[in-house]
Amino acid sequence: MTGKLRIAADIGGTFTDVALIRADSTIATRKVSSTPDDYARGVAEGILELVEVEALSPDEIGEVMHACTVATNAILEGKGAKTALITTEGFRDVLEMRRIRVPRLYDPLYEKPPALSPRKWRYEVTERLDHKGNVLTALDEASVLEAIGRIRDSGVEAVAVCLLHSYANPAHERRIGQLLAEHLPGMYVSLSVDVLPEIREYERTSTTVINSFVGPPVKTYLDSLRDRLAAARLPSQFFMMHSAGGIVDSRTVVAKPAQIVECGPAAGVIGARAVMLEAGFTDAITFDMGGTTAKASLIEGGALIRADDYEVGGGISLSSKLAKGGGYALKLPVIDISEVGAGGGSIVWQDRAGALKVGPHSAGAYPGPACYGTGGTEPTVTDANMVLGFLNPEALAGGAVPVDPELSRAALERVVAGPMGIELDRAAHGVHELVSTVMTRAVKSVTTFRGLDPRDFAMIAFGGNGGIHSVSLARSLGVRTVIVPPGAGVLSALGLLYADIETSASAALLRRLDAVAPEAVAEGFAALAAQTAAELGREIDTVELIHEADFRYRGQAFELTLPFAGGLALTPEATATAREEFDAAHERSYGYRLAETPVEIVSLRVTARVQKGAGSLPEYRRREAAPERRRSVYFGPEWGRVDTAVINRAALLAGTRQGPAIIEEYEGTTIVPPDCTAALDAKGNIIVTLPVAAEITEKEAAE
Repeated sequence: MTGKLRIAADIGGTFTDVALIRADSTIATRKVSSTPDDYARGVAEGILELVEVEALSPDEIGEVMHACTVATNAILEGKGAKTALITTEGFRDVLEMRRIRVPRLYDPLYEKPPALSPRKWRYEVTERLDHKGNVLTALDEASVLEAIGRIRDSGVEAVAVCLLHSYANPAHERRIGQLLAEHLPGMYVSLSVDVLPEIREYERTSTTVINSFVGPPVKTYLDSLRDRLAAARLPSQFFMMHSAGGIVDSRTVVAKPAQIVECGPAAGVIGARAVMLEAGFTDAITFDMGGTTAKASLIEGGALIRADDYEVGGGISLSSKLAKGGGYALKLPVIDISEVGAGGGSIVWQDRAGALKVGPHSAGAYPGPACYGTGGTEPTVTDANMVLGFLNPEALAGGAVPVDPELSRAALERVVAGPMGIELDRAAHGVHELVSTVMTRAVKSVTTFRGLDPRDFAMIAFGGNGGIHSVSLARSLGVRTVIVPPGAGVLSALGLLYADIETSASAALLRRLDAVAPEAVAEGFAALAAQTAAELGREIDTVELIHEADFRYRGQAFELTLPFAGGLALTPEATATAREEFDAAHERSYGYRLAETPVEIVSLRVTARVQKGAGSLPEYRRREAAPERRRSVYFGPEWGRVDTAVINRAALLAGTRQGPAIIEEYEGTTIVPPDCTAALDAKGNIIVTLPVAAEITEKEAAE
């Protein structure tokens, strides 16, 4: 490993991004088309292309870091394994009942997505525990064997096991796991006591089912990638990002694949945090727009915001308690990211009432946007941007993707401009503005839904389309500063290189804070520390341990996760401190505290971390300023078509530039409208400054 390089690859819906830090601490990047027929092929090809371009040998690569969309796509597309559920008698329909919440209040015809385990594959067994783990009804193994027989005959590919109160006593679930291994060898099996040993029957069941649903496709993908890397003489043992922002050995992912559902977006936020801190910002909205989706997260006071109560699918993936009920519950640690189906490849269409819509369906890498000329005929967001003049009319990704603007014009005219009776430029700009409106949902779910004002934050834009749409999105939210870092189009891949090795575990411990036995807390934390250290393959004294707990007021249905003030020593002083910190956190989140109501501990959490990521941002290898070109660009009805300078990042070394301008790079494009300015900071970041809106001035005057 000494002296060898680390390389990272992130799969997107349209492109697979590859990045490495050279020996001279500068970055090198590569974008290749994703290969949906076998994503592993695109990863291996992309890595080899970058190695070849950099005149390296595969033997010089010491580690491969990776993030992918395999688990996410399996859920969103409903293409996971055929999954059965074994549960306690009487609890077969937990997945259907969910939380009885309707996310669309004024849509009486709304239908929730179907359960990942259909009712015909959900089997009840006779057993019962109470909430303390005491056996009320012993496990009837005959009922288990009957269920196993029916599973064998059903063609099911994976099994999830989730029994009532198994978090308090895992014996019955463990026995069912043994019987499944004996009678269905080779079957992919998830036990809730291994995936999520916590209270909340629906969330625990849903998370365990998700784990089994994505398990076989994730295993198949990882096996394929391992084989392709070995065939290319690259390290076949690689690390993967998990949804909470750490990296783990890919071998551990096979047992718990639900932890990588949001791994790609998490990597982008890790990279964005590194950028903003070195750029001198402490509060920022991260905006990541690729070919299929747009993601937003929040960094406040320089810290990532994490959650352990997430929903995947349902039109928007998020962790907000105010806008849930439409997706699949995933109760595992994640960076708090909101995601909507709006990307460069999102298809533009009209509904039956003639209203213009964008996404969530995407043209992806194949057939791709119409302008690619690879079979796509439906107009996409990329086609609209091509018509506007925002994109290079000859080729994208530094010439890697040839394009034909006439195909974009024809598609947009046929589907939008013609039927709506408007000019083509107005139609294209309408699409551009509409997709920005769709993306405000993602930003608001991590800001205004939490009582925060987006105007108090800068915005970091990345992903292949982040620089194209960031200013429009920022303008609609009142954000005044947009940061576009070097390598913005591949920042998620770069983020993998900044991450630390990290894993976490949790366990239920439902006790009143002022009455819990200190030894129960100490023993619980000690067991979780041993578990996480073992997962990392390290001794406990060689890892950094972070102790947290879930707290709530007695009688509440949801809790807040906070650092555990007493660590392993629950002294009276530590108990009082924990109580005060929870009261303060509850008041920040909900606007009130209940000083006379007892506080309960619900679960204990331990995160084990080993410092691994790059200590600081690599230097950006500055290029010469390219000759300035000109292009006619439509910036909306206010400005119309404007003769616009097309430059590269290095051209900003000459000083602040007044818009309009288009900054074209290999990894992506940044749009600077006529009323904005662009400058380059000491780290090579493009800083786009928007004009001060009247309402912002009034707000500041009031403050």
